[in-house]
Amino acid sequence: MENKKKKVVIAIDSFKGCLTSAEANAAASRAFDDREYDVSTFSVSDGGDGMLDAFANAWNAKTVEVPTHDALMRHRTGNIAIAGDTAIIEVAQSVGLSFIEPEQRNPLVATSYGVGELIAEALHRCCKHLIIGLGGTATSDCGIGMLHALIDRMTHSGNIDDLKLDGVDVTLATDVGNPLLGSDGAASVFGPQKGASPEMVFQLEHRAETFSRLSAKHCGRDESKTAGAGAAGGLGYAFLQFFDARIISGADLLFSQLNFDKKLEGCDLVITGEGSADRQTLMGKLPQKVLEHASKSADNPVAWLIAGKTEDEDELREAGFTRVININEFLKDGEDPMDKDIARRNIEQSVASRIRFERF
Repeated sequence: MENKKKKVVIAIDSFKGCLTSAEANAAASRAFDDREYDVSTFSVSDGGDGMLDAFANAWNAKTVEVPTHDALMRHRTGNIAIAGDTAIIEVAQSVGLSFIEPEQRNPLVATSYGVGELIAEALHRCCKHLIIGLGGTATSDCGIGMLHALIDRMTHSGNIDDLKLDGVDVTLATDVGNPLLGSDGAASVFGPQKGASPEMVFQLEHRAETFSRLSAKHCGRDESKTAGAGAAGGLGYAFLQFFDARIISGADLLFSQLNFDKKLEGCDLVITGEGSADRQTLMGKLPQKVLEHASKSADNPVAWLIAGKTEDEDELREAGFTRVININEFLKDGEDPMDKDIARRNIEQSVASRIRFERF
């Protein structure tokens, strides 16, 4: 009787600045012999980098090019994805930090105007459901630029009160639970990552506090303390305050659409990962979400975690990852770990070397 193939599920997040989720998955899958293993791969994202591709695949959505602006108001072409009356929008498609040269990064100047242009395109195409991935922006303007763009594109009066979004629902996909203000807020936590000096952080915090106070007075409610308001430089706040948006874990939303738990049935091994893995991985990031779903599966598959950089490995193993694998153990002298071809090779070799000796 022919031996039953072992079932493997691969769901690796993007390696930021190096590989997309699909590219990392493909590299890992090449380590398996088709005669012995039944391998399934899933492009995944928690709402940050790579969200558009992963969600577009899951919703079978068509990608549409949109003329927009980056965070310094330079022209660029971004993308949104549309499936019926649902639009999938990744804010980093317009105002991503990666588009801004390190020496040009200044969150006091950076604007989220381009995000409003992406949303306006979706609304002009009669989309009533917006799924918006928050993360990876160069901005910390609380969504003020985005609101200006929508007022410019969707009203004739230039007045926010004439921005009518009746019948449009907005879902924010993010793993960020920070409020807008304070030591855990957008300016303090994320400002320095976007080029803010301590003085700039103080100015950004003051600007955010002023905007939220005036917005609360105008709207009659204050969403600045809501978890996720600080996401994407305060874009979360603008969506909560003016769009009556709801926030959900991007990974949970994606896994629901993929029917991921069903795909794990009969699974022997799950491989997940991200560019850098440490104790913060266990704070709701994509690999931890994969582990959660695998752990509650009746088949209780083995879970491996791969990354380009690993720290806190004991904590990661204690959380349930059977193996924590640093792919750069195969890095040779003089090689660039961020080179796509090298990263692909290292993922394949790292997985292949474990398969030869592991039982699962």
